[in-house]
Amino acid sequence: MPTEPKTILITGGAGFIGSTVGSALIDAGYQVVVLDNLSTGREEFCTDRKLYVGDIADGQLIDRIVADNPGISAVVHCAASIVVPESVAEPIRYYNNNVVGTLKLVESLLRNGITRMLFSSSASIYGVAEDFTVDENSPIDPSSPYARTKAHVEGMLADICDGTDLRLISLRYFNPIGADPKMRTGLALEKPSHALGMILTRDAEGEPFTVTGDTWPTRDGSGVRDYIHVWDLAAAHVAAIDNFDSVVTGPDGDCTHRAINLGTGTGTTVFELVEAYNRVVGHEIAVEVGPPRPGDVAGAYAQTGRAEKELGWRATHSVDDGIRDTLRWFDRRGDILPDLAR
Repeated sequence: MPTEPKTILITGGAGFIGSTVGSALIDAGYQVVVLDNLSTGREEFCTDRKLYVGDIADGQLIDRIVADNPGISAVVHCAASIVVPESVAEPIRYYNNNVVGTLKLVESLLRNGITRMLFSSSASIYGVAEDFTVDENSPIDPSSPYARTKAHVEGMLADICDGTDLRLISLRYFNPIGADPKMRTGLALEKPSHALGMILTRDAEGEPFTVTGDTWPTRDGSGVRDYIHVWDLAAAHVAAIDNFDSVVTGPDGDCTHRAINLGTGTGTTVFELVEAYNRVVGHEIAVEVGPPRPGDVAGAYAQTGRAEKELGWRATHSVDDGIRDTLRWFDRRGDILPDLAR
């Protein structure tokens, strides 16, 4: 915990992950300011923090936020378009939002003297490894426009770090599930497109869940993922802020940017995720098999040694915990988001 309140700006801080990170930072004694265009984020998630509605590429807005909040010591950059099939259909929008928007944001931050950034990157930038595990030095081989935007931004920011005062920690997320255990925030999409969200939606509708591909080279043919509880993910951000300077300094004293995997270190196939869901809810959902979606890959899971060593962090919640908290959130989210009441 910081010795005195410090202010953190979170872009995309009204979304699922950004708002949960904000809650964890507030719980840890930080002050939080949010910038979000509310295209998918929710104002209701920001009642205990200052919210600015607008675009990350709006330099004048960044100037105003910094002027209004002179204590900003770091930025957590969560704002992005993130749906893989959508990125295949709309690549120009994804490159504009994720790459061009980030470039303009960083230009504005540096102009205002803000030099510390946590970047919400993605494990989707990795190529598929033979044993499906990846560490931070594994080959980068993104397979969708969304993933390529994340890889491009990492490379772009690394170049900027080398030529300016910017210092960066890229947090490579694996597959977030769950909700804030205090039920302050969670998924705000009516019908989320990721695997667990689709399972919940299909079960509620009494329809079978479609496994997108059963011929991947995994132990049961379905894709393998590393499902990390969003509260563990949020705790990692707090640890990254707390340890920021030591992480980016590095053992040789000349590091300006550092990538860190955020996952559990355990792979779960889609069929195993269905089994976990059945176990938590106490009944079985029907399953059918369909073709892979555009941009799908066999998947990967994290080697987490760097996060444990440099952040002093490791995931503590199970897949069952993530499913259980997701269900609790869906049952209660109508209290916060009336338009999504069941």
